[in-house]
Amino acid sequence: MSDSLKHIPSVDSVLSDPTVQSLTDRCDLKVVTGLVRRAVDGVRDDLLSGRLSGGRDQLMVRVLDDVHDAMAETLSPRLRRVINATGIVLHTNLGRAPLAKEAIEAIEQTASGYTNIEYDVASGGRGSRTSIVEQLLCELTGAEAAAVVNNNAAAVLLTLNTLARGKGAVVSRGQLVEIGGSFRIPDIMERSGARMVEVGTTNRTHIADYEHALTDDTGLMLSVHPSNYRVMGFTLEVPIVDLAALGRRRGVAVAHDLGGGVLVDLKAYGLPYEPLVSDSVTAGVDVVTFSGDKILGGPQAGILVGRRDPIEQIRRNPLMRALRCGKLTYAALEATLRLFLNRDDLINKHPTLQMLTVTPATLRRRGKRLLDKVAESSGSADRVDVSLEPSTAQTGSGALPLEDIPSVALVLAPKKCSAGELARQLRERPVPIVGYVREDRVWLDLRTVAAEELKVVGEEIGRIRRGG
Repeated sequence: MSDSLKHIPSVDSVLSDPTVQSLTDRCDLKVVTGLVRRAVDGVRDDLLSGRLSGGRDQLMVRVLDDVHDAMAETLSPRLRRVINATGIVLHTNLGRAPLAKEAIEAIEQTASGYTNIEYDVASGGRGSRTSIVEQLLCELTGAEAAAVVNNNAAAVLLTLNTLARGKGAVVSRGQLVEIGGSFRIPDIMERSGARMVEVGTTNRTHIADYEHALTDDTGLMLSVHPSNYRVMGFTLEVPIVDLAALGRRRGVAVAHDLGGGVLVDLKAYGLPYEPLVSDSVTAGVDVVTFSGDKILGGPQAGILVGRRDPIEQIRRNPLMRALRCGKLTYAALEATLRLFLNRDDLINKHPTLQMLTVTPATLRRRGKRLLDKVAESSGSADRVDVSLEPSTAQTGSGALPLEDIPSVALVLAPKKCSAGELARQLRERPVPIVGYVREDRVWLDLRTVAAEELKVVGEEIGRIRRGG
């Protein structure tokens, strides 16, 4: 052991290696030196633990390899483009909605220089960033006013903190939901400073339950759309129009957390009905909150629309500054909202709606072309059998939670490894391909694979079949 430790190369000797010296063209010498020290320490630890042995030359090779690997990892972006072949259109872990071309162009234009994010060009004075999209949001929802924060959880938090801090916030027991990332309505209420007042039961809540709970100390009634689950059978929830009417009679604000944020009737595109933001506004709800990156198809954002007085109160809340969005979010959101002004052309420009509405017949045609490409690129390779089979896709992110969408998948049956190993190989391609494993086969659902990504998928499968 002592002899092996003596053979560990010094930091200076590693830094003098020509291949390491060349790394200083890509990073400062201080950064390279840090990588070298970590590599040398790693070799020492492996020697002491018995995981490694060797002479001077072998240890130098190991250190040099570790330095170059560490440099490649350091310079590689952590946030990478992946191909979503899971069949989940709004996949939270994969970034939810892909942006429309118009939104991407708006981000690029905004990022390349200065903007009027809080500058009134006409007057030469300070402006408001909310005004950038407020008119569009009011036009599309019928609301009197609007505000934007960094996500929908923030929108709910801000609404509760503004309208019910130190007061009671009445909510149905059947709506005390938990969604992804352990986001729980009771926890948000507690952090907002509101006092949660539960009414009704898990499966049935009546308008009288709300009415009996109202006191002079009630600040808000909150209705939460159960976007990621459904209670079936003997159930009852109070329609939002009735809750809004009760709020007006008793002088208590009503907030509706819709989660998804649907601006157009999805039935027009052959999809099941989901509550419209405009329906809640028309019903007289004071504040409606929803996400920008779900069905809306825009960037991550929390959007608040409703009556002018409560929205203005929310804007004046000091937390608004802590939760506000930056210029790139506003650029993408404005461009996305503008797509909804021309509903006849919306389906042609909105990636999320395109993926939700493409027919299985179209997907099968794409799949057959993809099978041909795989066969061409892999020749007589037999490491993986590839077939085209019916599958089931989902909207994801709590939207249309009970709806299975008929789809088509490329199914890979490995012959020389497990399905889990094949899935790992796909994830480790230059552009990771993310599918799912079922019945010891890897399924790549084509509903969520963009047309321009099909070629990449075919080529990578061909390489894997050839053992590359």
